[in-house]
Amino acid sequence: MHELSVTQNILNIALDHAARAHARRITALYLVVGQLSTIVDDSVQFYWDIVAEGTPAAGSTLHFRRVPAELECRECGARFGLGRDTFECPTCGSARVQVTAGEEFYVEAIEVEGETEGESGAPGAEAEAEADETVSSPASPPGDDDPSGK
Repeated sequence: MHELSVTQNILNIALDHAARAHARRITALYLVVGQLSTIVDDSVQFYWDIVAEGTPAAGSTLHFRRVPAELECRECGARFGLGRDTFECPTCGSARVQVTAGEEFYVEAIEVEGETEGESGAPGAEAEAEADETVSSPASPPGDDDPSGK
């Protein structure tokens, strides 16, 4: 259920960037979602269609790019993916690991169309805004980077 507030935050980021770009309409958003994040793509898409209605983002497309989880052993320094049932290091067997990738969730880019009336520039011009803004997720406790719980 936290996807509703997360999706509202995404909309706020998109509208802010579109306003700064004097855009008439938002056509697409590119989201980066880590494998270990608690974000469910389908839920965000469902809520997006609701919260974006009546805004310059109505009808825009969400694109999701998944980032696989990567861990690093704090004992031997080995880096490995999360392809098994355990978080233990495949090299030395240590459970002292740190997540180095896969917890991301942010807006990577926003595509906009045209300029608002009264602004200079060619009508119908398209632009892509680099956003790189992290979206807060109330389900992700800060500083919880040891998945082994140790």
